[in-house]
Amino acid sequence: MHFIAIPEQLKVTKEFFDRSTRALTEEDSNFKAYPDAFTVAQQVAHTAQTIDWFFEGAFRPECFDMDFEKATQEILAITSLTKAREMLDASFAKAIETAKSKTDAEWAACLPPNPIMGELPRFVIVGSLVDHTAHHRGALTVYTRLLGKIPPMPYADM
Repeated sequence: MHFIAIPEQLKVTKEFFDRSTRALTEEDSNFKAYPDAFTVAQQVAHTAQTIDWFFEGAFRPECFDMDFEKATQEILAITSLTKAREMLDASFAKAIETAKSKTDAEWAACLPPNPIMGELPRFVIVGSLVDHTAHHRGALTVYTRLLGKIPPMPYADM
């Protein structure tokens, strides 16, 4: 089994996210669909944070950090879409470099015991990360429409 495609899958996932959210601007940073929702900036920051969470958790002995209250508080402090996009860029870059640095044996090794993904092979985090990113990409597409804008098609111009 070879895992050399993981960095490419991450690059495409980022490209789709960036394209889907391109119509959102800094002025949209604090828009939210309903009072208890994350804002535009917080949705992007949460996506970045979760990329870090998956990769850090997959390769550390204690696995995933389950302090979701702390994670949420960090996200609630984000008020700038520009800052959130910088976070996302950094998270994807770090994930891609980490993916490249791991051997096939490291990717195939099982996760430590954990309540999120069980003791599955580490590579399962990639599918979950792609799925989670697509979920927030879709939510931000709805936000874009609620703001009266047209979200770009993510799969065009590849």
